[in-house]
Amino acid sequence: MAGVAVVSDSNAYLPKALAAANGITIMQQYVLFADGRREHEDDVDLDAFFEEIRGTEQLPKTTNPTVEDFRATYEELLKSAEAIVSVHSSSQISHTVQAATEAAAQLGAADVIHVVDSQNAGAGLGLIGLAAARRAAAGESAERVVETALEAKAKVKIWFAVDSLEFLRRSGRIGGASAWVGSTLRMKPILTMADGQMMPVERVRTSERAFERLVDYAHQRHSSGADGWVVQHVRAPEAAERLVERAREVFGTDPVFVSEIGAVVGAHTGPGLLGLGALPIRLLT
Repeated sequence: MAGVAVVSDSNAYLPKALAAANGITIMQQYVLFADGRREHEDDVDLDAFFEEIRGTEQLPKTTNPTVEDFRATYEELLKSAEAIVSVHSSSQISHTVQAATEAAAQLGAADVIHVVDSQNAGAGLGLIGLAAARRAAAGESAERVVETALEAKAKVKIWFAVDSLEFLRRSGRIGGASAWVGSTLRMKPILTMADGQMMPVERVRTSERAFERLVDYAHQRHSSGADGWVVQHVRAPEAAERLVERAREVFGTDPVFVSEIGAVVGAHTGPGLLGLGALPIRLLT
């Protein structure tokens, strides 16, 4: 029997090659379109997706992997693994943790399937999942893998700038930033994940100022010893590459990964998001 298998979900937006190299099984989130289509977010054309939703008040719905999806994945993994650590999107913004927990209960395997609520999405979830996977690859017990995931959860921090709060408002996922609605005309909000939901950091007047505040944040994270860093974006590859160049100067290392956020989270943030996250690199070694 192999040791501990690690499962996460596509809201992490880990590059596929990186997830595979670290033995992370990725569960796909779904996009539900108004015409009845249900697609895995990996199959969604982002340019067409944002063009479709830009002019409509009612956004497509997004939904978690089903209990049946989790059961099938867990059953397959338990053919060779002794235990599973399943690290998923914040329960404050997704029912993924609930579906995973129900699947483990239905299989009568709650003692060997450990479901972790990351209280994150995107880069934060990705880094937590990677920390767990690398501890699993070192041959550690399920309990130690869970401990590492929880420590990464406590240490990871992300900032992200969005063009506006409009998509978050329309999706109902605006969290603590709701107080800014109606007062952000010509402002660029900077947000973070805290207590499992979107929370405000500050408002700046221009995209350039938002970019420089993300660079400032890179300096803060480096000074605190959080040198395992990532950059993510939504339909903003040039800005992301520019941020990578600046952050590389700050950290003196390459990013753990750079990736684009897909349709499930992108439906709530809109295009133009640019973010940077980091945790102590020791958690990834």
